[in-house]
Amino acid sequence: MKKIIAIAVFGLVALGASAEKADAGKRAVIDYGTLLVDEVAQVTIVTGNIVVTKGTLVLRAEKAVIKTSPEEDMQVTLTGVPGKMATFRQKRDGGPELWVEGNAQRIEYDERSGVVKLFGSAHIRQIEGSNMTDEIKSEFISYDSMREVFTARNDASGASKPGEGRGQLIIAPRKPRAAPAPTAPTAPTGPTGTPAPTGMP
Repeated sequence: MKKIIAIAVFGLVALGASAEKADAGKRAVIDYGTLLVDEVAQVTIVTGNIVVTKGTLVLRAEKAVIKTSPEEDMQVTLTGVPGKMATFRQKRDGGPELWVEGNAQRIEYDERSGVVKLFGSAHIRQIEGSNMTDEIKSEFISYDSMREVFTARNDASGASKPGEGRGQLIIAPRKPRAAPAPTAPTAPTGPTGTPAPTGMP
């Protein structure tokens, strides 16, 4: 039986969600339950209610594998568990209460490129204050925070495969519609279309 995806967007979708630029210069803070560091391979494995914080960016999962490039850029792979997905949340430029957040079975974050990739039951939302404005659900979503581009595919491999399900993009209205102006009542007319006489029995 083919899996039906709640939302499908094939191609590039620009939703104006530029990430907080100041996050790039912030240090990363990692809270964990257990820790394994391999200095030779430059790999850190943490488990147990992981929280990675870098400025306004917050990544959460039950397991994270963190690799450091020769340029000291961080690549993080977060893995959820049944009933508890990996999540991310980051402030967007342009206002004090603008956010982008998402969840998936697995999330990959590349510090150098600013790209967040969500694999398996992926879901991304844009938030303004307490209101959700835009929403994407698919098996794979890539969020390029620097170029302000979302890419969604219907398979968790990152490819679009025929017959693997469909999806949906939801875009909320940016401003409320004005109510139509009330119309003035018209005078009743007689048989010939002229106004009916008044004051007569």
